[in-house]
Amino acid sequence: MGLLWEIILFIVYSLLIVAISKYILVPVLRKLAESINLKAKTVGNLAGVATSVPELLSVSFAAATGLIGTSIYNILSSNVINLIQYIISVWINHNGKVLRNKALTIDLIMVGITILIPLGFVITNLETNLFVVIIFIALFVLFYSINNNTHKLYLEKEEDREAEEIEKEAKWVRGKKNIMIKYTIYLILTGIGLFIVGNLLSGTLENLCMRFHVPEFIVGIALGFITSLPELITFFESQRHHKSNQNERLGVIEATNNLLTSNTLNLFIIQSIGIVLYQIFR
Repeated sequence: MGLLWEIILFIVYSLLIVAISKYILVPVLRKLAESINLKAKTVGNLAGVATSVPELLSVSFAAATGLIGTSIYNILSSNVINLIQYIISVWINHNGKVLRNKALTIDLIMVGITILIPLGFVITNLETNLFVVIIFIALFVLFYSINNNTHKLYLEKEEDREAEEIEKEAKWVRGKKNIMIKYTIYLILTGIGLFIVGNLLSGTLENLCMRFHVPEFIVGIALGFITSLPELITFFESQRHHKSNQNERLGVIEATNNLLTSNTLNLFIIQSIGIVLYQIFR
């Protein structure tokens, strides 16, 4: 009964994190982005940050309780599932032709690398230490630079032109201080709620692995499935949103940057935070 109860709590807390991210965090960030007329690439980046919050919480709390193996499998499964969900969303929306653009192709190659690296850690059982953190941070900067430069080279002019066409038809809200304050308050309250639920999830993870001896890789993979659900929503939503404006390309740009940002944050930043916390609390 004790094990069953912990499993139920694990599912409930994980789904709470996903629900808060999906129904509050992601919509608030989108409204904030649209209110100041951000480009599709930037909106995708913001969505990537928002949808990585569940991984940040699960990895941080798992590592702080000594379950570094759980965090590694969490990141690996999350990044793999993110890519699968992205491919499915593009296929269902019939936007495959947009991926012929060189900038998006390079983005997807980098996404593949964010899967190969943690897979290498799992296969070779490499030790995660502070030296790895330094390498991860350097790779994050490199990937960010490549993404920016390739978009400037192959996409920026088209995106600017399409954004101008949308702007003529859309009613953008600009310069309203009260709206910015409202969204900021929402984000702060959401962050507090996520932290509270994440702390509860941490206790459940520790009980499952330490008390009931559930293997870390099983818990990590389960977390990967659960924490990837917000990305599934944003991949479809971004393409649906821009399809209504007859600009499928912008939807794919947004979804692709959402994917790349989420995967690079998961591996290079969130996993680094997990490693540091593990070194501190072990």
